[in-house]
Amino acid sequence: MRRSAPSTTELRIAAGLRRRDPDAVRALYAEYGPGALALLHDTIRDRSAVEDVYQQVLLEAWQRGRSFDPARASLRTWLATIARSRAIDHMRRRVPEPRDPSIPYAGRRELGGEAWEPVAQLVDRVTLEQLLTRLTPDEAEVVRLRWHLGLSQRQIAAHLDVPLGTVKSRTASALRRLRAMLEEERTPL
Repeated sequence: MRRSAPSTTELRIAAGLRRRDPDAVRALYAEYGPGALALLHDTIRDRSAVEDVYQQVLLEAWQRGRSFDPARASLRTWLATIARSRAIDHMRRRVPEPRDPSIPYAGRRELGGEAWEPVAQLVDRVTLEQLLTRLTPDEAEVVRLRWHLGLSQRQIAAHLDVPLGTVKSRTASALRRLRAMLEEERTPL
């Protein structure tokens, strides 16, 4: 459940989405699009694919706009959830580029200069997503806003309409719990 009251901008955009007003999608794009685009770029790392998936995200937001409930989540969280789902769908459908096994893999760079996430980092990302489901909703939301959308603690406080100290304590608590869960995962049976 949502922890802060929606802003007037958010309510205006949500009402426009329910009315299927094209201006609402433009406002959604202007207000919350950069965060969703950054999330897609961090996940997919291929500019043309990111642009294609971003179009899918906006289309889905338009199609599902009537079902958005400001009492359940913020528009930023809702759009980020759609973006994350479409990014995962894209990554599952993607066929990896073949590479010459005689050429050593040099970290994040592949042939052609495109950056790709090494398998170990992808596994870490999936593991983290699974662990986030074991945090409280407040802690998980702060972690996602900080590390998925790249918001500062001040921005998170303003977004959630909670004191900065609350954001700091939720972050510290979440990181302590995540560290304990990771250590538990690494402990051999």
